[in-house]
Amino acid sequence: MSSIWGNHLRISVFGESHGPAVGVVIDGLPPGLRIDWEAVRAQMARRAPGRHPWSTPRRETDEFEIMSGVFGEHTTGTPLAARIASSDQRPGSYTRAGRLPRPGHADYTGNVRYRGFEDYRGGGHFSGRLTAPLVFAGAIARQMLAVRGVAIGSHISRIGLVVDEPWEARGPEAAALAALSAMYFPVNSPRRGKQMIDAICAARDEGDSLGGIIETALAGVPVGVGSPLFEAVESRAASLLFSIPAVKGVSFGAGFDIALMPGSLANDPFVAREGRVETATNNNGGVLGGITTGMPIRFQVAVKPTPSIARPQTTVDPVSLEQREIAVTGRHDACIVPRAVPAVEAAAALALTDIWMGQPGWEVDR
Repeated sequence: MSSIWGNHLRISVFGESHGPAVGVVIDGLPPGLRIDWEAVRAQMARRAPGRHPWSTPRRETDEFEIMSGVFGEHTTGTPLAARIASSDQRPGSYTRAGRLPRPGHADYTGNVRYRGFEDYRGGGHFSGRLTAPLVFAGAIARQMLAVRGVAIGSHISRIGLVVDEPWEARGPEAAALAALSAMYFPVNSPRRGKQMIDAICAARDEGDSLGGIIETALAGVPVGVGSPLFEAVESRAASLLFSIPAVKGVSFGAGFDIALMPGSLANDPFVAREGRVETATNNNGGVLGGITTGMPIRFQVAVKPTPSIARPQTTVDPVSLEQREIAVTGRHDACIVPRAVPAVEAAAALALTDIWMGQPGWEVDR
């Protein structure tokens, strides 16, 4: 198992869903960085459970304790370690005896992979609880990007059958992204947002769940960040985005729709605007050849419905191999999408920071 990611800004996450704490170690932060801890807490609060009707009843403050890497008001340049205590965990609710693999969960694959030694309580290390340290690290990375003029934001573009109003073709401005990044349920249309929440609540009342699509943009990224092939912006970002539990698809720009376009429409024509080179459209999502074009980076993430549902489902007893029926009980989100938004933004911030730090000009651009 590897829970370490990054080349220049390296993160290592630890903990389990119903353990005493989760946390992260961040290696590569420069000395002298003054972190806005209230801004970090604001991002953590967007992800925290138990605050909204679409969220699990489990309540965690997600307050963090800095263990190392900060002295006075600034980073020291040594690894920053943060511990996020779990105060509402219920490990006693889970027992090994009679456990049936839950459809859509990693119970079966994790048990086989770790030969029965895995922490099975609430998904253990496979749990969405591990996105808390990811959001913490990403909140610091987005501050490093903000001083370089980069804004990050998302909108929930779809929940079930309800679709939000789209962004314009070129991409949103920084001000719009800043407003969205402060929302717990970020949408362009409040009316569509209410319809989404109503759909989530209806699915919950029926013992079911919903998934959706998150669209994220990063504005203010200069041209020339990234490299081709394995260090492409898309490659590096996708590797971290797919580490978020429940993410099953990532696409950039027009995504899969670009396959339906002729080249004359898929290509983004270059234009001169206000003394700089831009593109008239942004079907390629602000990236060409793995390198940023200077246009907003845009991508979409598909999040599957919460697999823990109260409706009866079929499974197999792994010992007897008999067909069984299971209905998942406990505390679960009826829709993971809203709480996944800050995790997606955190992954984007970490990926861009890690790539940019490895290139000439990072310190100059500061």
